[in-house]
Amino acid sequence: MDYTAKNFDAVDFGGEVDYSNYQWFQERPPRPEPQPVAQPYVPTEDVIRQNEAFDFALKAAPNVLYGRFKQYGQLGVLAWCSEFGEMIDSLKELGFSGNMFVATRVQALKTCEDILKLKLDIKMQIILMYLSSQVARLRRFLDGGERQWNDYPVPEFPLDYRAYTS
Repeated sequence: MDYTAKNFDAVDFGGEVDYSNYQWFQERPPRPEPQPVAQPYVPTEDVIRQNEAFDFALKAAPNVLYGRFKQYGQLGVLAWCSEFGEMIDSLKELGFSGNMFVATRVQALKTCEDILKLKLDIKMQIILMYLSSQVARLRRFLDGGERQWNDYPVPEFPLDYRAYTS
């Protein structure tokens, strides 16, 4: 007997099944229990104040960065990046505890865009990279890597080493 079925349209190894005594659709399937309605989230007064404080700080962040750059130059940007990193850590803590409002998240993403739109003449490329990494760190936390960002400044490293040697 040929079991490869290369010459046949269908392969059937068994006989017919007898369904004559089977009663169809006699018992209804069990209906699933309805899910209990969850209580709406009502944040505490402390959580509301914390989100408002972050919203205010995020709105002021680009202006503070520009002021630090005007006052202290590139080192002011470096110091501001350290403070911004502390704020990112606090935002992460707020988010992981489940208390971050959508408005706070949206403002944080807008702040990242505003920071990168600033026209800062930063010559020390390591500071520029540090600023970009802090913004990327906050964006990764807020978006979870879902979106690809391409508005980061491009570092301008000297490519021709012979221009700096004698």
